[in-house]
Amino acid sequence: MDGVVIFGAGQIAEVAHYYLAHDSPHKVAAFTVNREFVGGGTLQGLPVLAVEEIRDAYPPSRYGIFVAVSFRQLNQLRAQKLAALGDLGYRAISYVSSRAAVWAGFEARPNTFIMEHNTVQPYARIGRNVIVWSGNHIGHHSEIADHCFIASHAVISGSVRIGEYSFVGVNATIRDNVRVGRSCVIGAGALILKDTKDNEVYMGAATEASRVPSHRLPKI
Repeated sequence: MDGVVIFGAGQIAEVAHYYLAHDSPHKVAAFTVNREFVGGGTLQGLPVLAVEEIRDAYPPSRYGIFVAVSFRQLNQLRAQKLAALGDLGYRAISYVSSRAAVWAGFEARPNTFIMEHNTVQPYARIGRNVIVWSGNHIGHHSEIADHCFIASHAVISGSVRIGEYSFVGVNATIRDNVRVGRSCVIGAGALILKDTKDNEVYMGAATEASRVPSHRLPKI
């Protein structure tokens, strides 16, 4: 493989480029997006091509792909782009940070991206096209199905199963042996103590502002 083409030109694509450039054997060759988003034509000093043009410049026989798209449309958009590029013959790479703690024998599936300070305990499984942002705990024997997005500092306890296309927000906690359904949203700070159904949304309670302004607090 001569290099990798990143699909995307937003902040997640820039973050993916940084990690791949500084902490992987992969060389990023270019970015690609839908034609209407090509814009100025460069990003991070690399060319940005319309996806309709990449086969000629970066053929799938020599280049891999990474789809750096967020959880928009509950991860459906990222899954659709990955499938479309697969139809063009591209194989998706994966990335596991050198600063992540994973068990011996763990293997990341295609288009899965695991950032620093994640703990993936023994026998945990993570599906394809899953983004695991920094600082999460994924407990033993747990399974994260395909096309999920795990934000930072979530605690996924042992023997949990998270269904396809689900999103787990910052500081969410899922108790052991819980089954989270397909296409669920577990919001920031949410605590999940029992199984969920498909397509459910759980929001953590937001802290309300105090009626006392900060300048009236006596000991601060």
